[in-house]
Formats: sequence, structure tokens, C-alpha cells
Amino acid sequence: MKTKDYNTELSSRLIDLDEAGEYLTACYNDSREVFLLGLRQVVDAHGGVSTLSNETKLNRESLYRLLSEGGNPQLSSLSAILDTIGLGLEFKPIGKKGKRARA
Repeated sequence: MKTKDYNTELSSRLIDLDEAGEYLTACYNDSREVFLLGLRQVVDAHGGVSTLSNETKLNRESLYRLLSEGGNPQLSSLSAILDTIGLGLEFKPIGKKGKRARA
């Protein structure tokens, strides 16, 4: 039986934007560090940091730093990355947690 490399298989699946979106959601729900790792994997599947840097006009070294495990991307950088890949953020209720706004 022929085996497949996990990273190669994951990368080929993350090209599909629906798969990438579901993957990033699962990563985000796990932890900040896992989300940044997942985002880096999605970026790699869509051409890598150098390609992303050219398309977003963000500095390549800065992108490497913000996509690292200890990275801390600003919302504007995260939006630029996701827009370039073709993904967006989605907000939805998470149940009874949190306070409701009162008029």
C-alpha cells in the first residue's frame, strides 16, 4: 500500500477554500498558536509567504514573524492575508455565553 505524506496531502486539501475555511475555524477554536500554524499552512498551500508578500504589499520578514507561533498579527494584516487567499472572517453566536446588549 502506497502512503501519502501528511503535509503534501494537507496542502492539496487546503487549496480548496471551503476546506481551508473549515480548517482555520477548527484551528482557531483550538488555540491561538494552533490558529497561527494553520494559517501558515493555508498560506503555504496558496503560494507561500513570498507570493503573499507580493500580493498584499506586506513585508516578507514581517509576514514570517506574524505567522510564527509567537506571532501577533494585527486585524489589518490578518484581513489582508485572508482577502488575498480568498477567505473572510465570520462571526456567529456561540450560545448563552456573553452578555446581550441592552437598549
